[in-house]
Amino acid sequence: MYSLILRGRRLIEFQKWGHLRFASPNVLSTLSSSFSSASPADGRKRNNFTVAYLVDSLGFTTKLAESILRKVTSEAKGDPNSVLNLLKSHGFRDSHISTIISNYPRLLLLDAEKSLAPNLKFLHSRGAPTSELTEILSKVPKILGMKGDKAVGRYYDFVKDIIEADKSSNYEMSCLSALPEGSRQENIIRNVLVLRRLGVPQKLLFSLLISCSHIVSGKERFEESLKKVVEMGFDPRTSKFVEALRIVYQMSDKTVEDKVNLYNRLGFAVEDVWEMFKKYPFLLAISEKNILNSFETFMRLAFTRDEFVRMVKHCPQCIGLSSELVTKKTEFLVNTMIWTVEDVVSNPAVFGYSLEKRIVPRCNVIKALMFRGNGIPSVGYVLVCKDEVFLNRYVRKHDDKELVAELMAIFTGDRAS
Repeated sequence: MYSLILRGRRLIEFQKWGHLRFASPNVLSTLSSSFSSASPADGRKRNNFTVAYLVDSLGFTTKLAESILRKVTSEAKGDPNSVLNLLKSHGFRDSHISTIISNYPRLLLLDAEKSLAPNLKFLHSRGAPTSELTEILSKVPKILGMKGDKAVGRYYDFVKDIIEADKSSNYEMSCLSALPEGSRQENIIRNVLVLRRLGVPQKLLFSLLISCSHIVSGKERFEESLKKVVEMGFDPRTSKFVEALRIVYQMSDKTVEDKVNLYNRLGFAVEDVWEMFKKYPFLLAISEKNILNSFETFMRLAFTRDEFVRMVKHCPQCIGLSSELVTKKTEFLVNTMIWTVEDVVSNPAVFGYSLEKRIVPRCNVIKALMFRGNGIPSVGYVLVCKDEVFLNRYVRKHDDKELVAELMAIFTGDRAS
């Protein structure tokens, strides 16, 4: 196991650190006011502000922010103000609450009195000081949503042990020595500490710890799976490393072999499969039925086998998409926009873009420009770029201010295309 740690550390030495993004610490008052009651006349404006705040300040995706808002306002599920007030009353500062909502936004949908308050009361009854409580629950807020004192207490203690072990190597040794040898608890702590030494970030360790797959509670199987993932070259600091570990741990060698053989029959070389797995670990977890359905869908849409292989090798996520989505996007891009199949094959990432929020708005702008005599640009130039790049490239560059306003209205949907 020690050799695995050394290998993982050497891998990290040759890779660059990614940039971390932190949520705004001043969240309580702003978020609370954004969810407060408003008159019907300004309801739409308030909702737009809330989504913008969740996206811009807390880093949520637009889809997630809108989903939370719909559930809270339309389904009347949960009371965000009650949740925020409860956390505040238990000593959580604005910075804690910002982190909690960023990591576990569904907390806003839980019942403050029936679900959250009892768990907080139980943890306080065990003697947990406020400073410890806020630190641990800010890092793993899902503990607050667990049911049963036993589960809440067990996972709280696991997280506490990991945090303390990060602060002191002496605590790590005393923690292990205090646990019954060969027990499930000892396996969990030992495995988590091994991952920690490899460089797996705390956040990812905690996600493994509270997952339902119980990966870190194993022993021989865990060690075998970890060895395979490290030898494949996955970076322990990334979520792909954790996802690959999940997949390898949960699948038998026979199941993996059968899945690789299936991809091989569809036209992929064995080495291609493992390269795709490194890009998209979930590739091996897709069912045989869904893999074949995906292949048949692309064949039905006039893609060749070679084109299918090219697309999936470049963008493995293509194979996990529904037949309906692939069909709609292909028909729109090829039939409506008159791009060729080869154009789409060269840019398979477009299958992962939202039709309503990305593809159609941008293509409506392009169609308006084509109506004025412009030619059609490449798929990649139109779709494979950020909104700001697209707007600068096709909307804002025009000297005619009326045209710019018209194109912007088409892009935002304020005017029928």
